[in-house]
Amino acid sequence: MSNQQQQVGYVVKQAQSLLRLRMEEALHPYAVTVSQYSCLHRLLRDPGISAAALARATFMTRQSMNSMLQQLLERGLVDRPARPESGRALPTALTAAGADLLAAAQADVDGVEERMLSGLSPSELISLTHGLNACVKALGG
Repeated sequence: MSNQQQQVGYVVKQAQSLLRLRMEEALHPYAVTVSQYSCLHRLLRDPGISAAALARATFMTRQSMNSMLQQLLERGLVDRPARPESGRALPTALTAAGADLLAAAQADVDGVEERMLSGLSPSELISLTHGLNACVKALGG
């Protein structure tokens, strides 16, 4: 393996770390973390999802997700029934306040991604996306 190939993982991690940092900065005015934003964004796409499925979808542990959902509940950004309608899962959904916060923050988050990709041509962006998807597939994601 060449030196350049060995550095790919490091560069991916560096990009991920900087992306998270810039997203945290962009989300600071909204008083939400990247993890909370990811949770709200997933709830917009999949209302009624269980906490366990939400944790898997956002790369969190169930314990961390339950703690975060409690914070979002206290802020009125999500809603969950006190008891499940059936089974054990408590479906979670965005409130109007959660949807409003998400909509307001979206442009700032999009700006971070646009900044990250600004040095790529359209064909480089396609190649990057294909390459990263291949990496995810190869690692079993």
